[in-house]
Amino acid sequence: MTGGNALLVADLIGVAVFAASGASAGVAKRLDLFGVAFVGFAAALGGGILRDLVIGAAPPLAFADWRYAVTAVAVSVAVFWLHPTLHRVRRSVLALDAAGLGLFTVTGTLKALDAGVPEVGACLVGMLTAIGGGLTRDLLTGQIPAVLQREIYAVVALGGAVLVAVLHRFELTGLLPLAASAALMTVVRLLALHRRWSAPVAVP
Repeated sequence: MTGGNALLVADLIGVAVFAASGASAGVAKRLDLFGVAFVGFAAALGGGILRDLVIGAAPPLAFADWRYAVTAVAVSVAVFWLHPTLHRVRRSVLALDAAGLGLFTVTGTLKALDAGVPEVGACLVGMLTAIGGGLTRDLLTGQIPAVLQREIYAVVALGGAVLVAVLHRFELTGLLPLAASAALMTVVRLLALHRRWSAPVAVP
């Protein structure tokens, strides 16, 4: 699989994962079918749209390539109908969100680098891509955004983006290193949730 195909596959998997995360959050809030699909769509594509606007890719892939929108909506509708078989929805949302964080960090950073954005800027774009979907999902469902809470979230994305930039410099952008990077970020995020790792919080 070429680097371009690997990037597309990772991007679409990230869309599916964040769509499932957003739809699960919508189900937990007892939204109707349209509401669940809308939250899933926004969660899946919000970060990518932000990324494309920042790097000057117009129109954003979410609107230019039908596979992105169809994937987001199809997964969201599937979650709506299958949610009675899903146990512990809250845990599902957190696990899916962690996986989406890793995948979108990888694709966002690489796309920024391929667009000619310098490495530091590309890392910031990768982080914004990763947190954009979760931020949109939480705002739409009336939750305090995870990125603003104590458990590390954006820090994981930023660290992962730096790792991806290093791999890119050494031309290690095949499917295996990208998947390993996304998996590492997912594991770190889940560990942070399990062990309650957090950034410093101001004492009132």
